[in-house]
Amino acid sequence: MANVVGVFETAHTPFCYMPPQVWPTIRAARAHRADVPVDDEAASKQKYDRIQKAFAALREQLAAVRPDAIIIFGDDQMECFDFTNFPAFAVYVGEEFEGHTSSPAALVFDAFDSVGMKRPEGFEMPQSNGGPPPKARLKAHPALGVALLTGVMKRGFDPAFCMEMPKPEEGLGHAFMRPAETITDMKTPIVPILLNCYFAPQISGMRSYQLGRAVRAAIDEMPGDLRVAVIGSGGLWHTPGRRNAYLDEDFDKTILRYLEAGEMRKAAEYFDAYRPPADDGSQQLGPRGGASTGMPAFGGPQGGTREICNWIAAAAVADRKPGKVVDYVPVYASPIGCGFAYWTDL
Repeated sequence: MANVVGVFETAHTPFCYMPPQVWPTIRAARAHRADVPVDDEAASKQKYDRIQKAFAALREQLAAVRPDAIIIFGDDQMECFDFTNFPAFAVYVGEEFEGHTSSPAALVFDAFDSVGMKRPEGFEMPQSNGGPPPKARLKAHPALGVALLTGVMKRGFDPAFCMEMPKPEEGLGHAFMRPAETITDMKTPIVPILLNCYFAPQISGMRSYQLGRAVRAAIDEMPGDLRVAVIGSGGLWHTPGRRNAYLDEDFDKTILRYLEAGEMRKAAEYFDAYRPPADDGSQQLGPRGGASTGMPAFGGPQGGTREICNWIAAAAVADRKPGKVVDYVPVYASPIGCGFAYWTDL
């Protein structure tokens, strides 16, 4: 049978890639809650360096397990799907895919523009060639993709599948491309599994846990000796650009404690049990429109924090196995909790 050789969790926020000297400027353009600490440029540089060291640690651990193929659990933010059809889960079974790689200048633009913030007067962008960030084309693994698709269907899931990129001009989103360029060799085939983390009614933490368990069972029954690594992309807590944005570090650290102890189901239950306080304007769902469905959501944090479901799904592949948290870096400029973890004793 195929073998799971490692599970890896990584943040993918733009703050992991853009120069730390611009962090304070972006912070000044966003609406933070009054109790969010402020990092100066020196503190931002120190945190940026910690993030790069965490990336390096994951990259080293991933290379050491020598995978033949990699699965990435990531969320789609309308790069592939839109409100004409938005599946809860989708498995990519094509031969290859592409998407935009990181460009510091483009990421800084995104940090402002995605939340409707004007760039401050006199703000100088990092060097840019003036165009969009370059694309990269990566190999997929159709045999593994099909085994995952049919394997989870046998276990009560009915995901969509993609044999080609739904929007070729866009490609797959940053939830897949950023971890690919940061911790993989960009040569090992990758199977993306796309989750709806953003648009209500989103998936729940428990359903993500169940998906991860089904993926593990599908890998275990796949014939041959394929060595498979798994990546969970995104998170942790973040409410950037929303009203009264803040960072719940205690929530993140509780999730990490459960995952590090191998208690993935408890992490899912804890996630789903969370209810935003009545006065928390940072997580209010928007009205029906271009960026929001206006439909009710399941329990658990809203907005980008829902990317923790990618982590829960990936971690469930290593269910009941203790893991290693490499670092947790609170970036107050966003604000976001950047987490990094792995399991290799599987």
